[in-house]
Amino acid sequence: QEVATTAWAFATLGIPAPQLFNAIVRESEKRIGSFNPQELANTAWAFTTIGMRAPQLFDAIARESEQRIDSFMPQGLANTAWAFATLGVPAPELFD
Repeated sequence: QEVATTAWAFATLGIPAPQLFNAIVRESEKRIGSFNPQELANTAWAFTTIGMRAPQLFDAIARESEQRIDSFMPQGLANTAWAFATLGVPAPELFD
């Protein structure tokens, strides 16, 4: 939870912090299986908000989101879809 919350907080404040976000990518990829739907959505939103592309992270978010799609709240699902669409990240397994 701390990883997703940190990304969300820095993005909300408009602080790109590339070194921090690179560390968040590495840590998120290790922990993605423990993220809940809100954390998945917040992480995708944060990276898109600061304009940072992280293809492997977004692939992992797509895989995990697909497995938990029934647990997403409408806002979280909308934020996730917005994040992928805004960065132009294809995720057919999630959105088709």
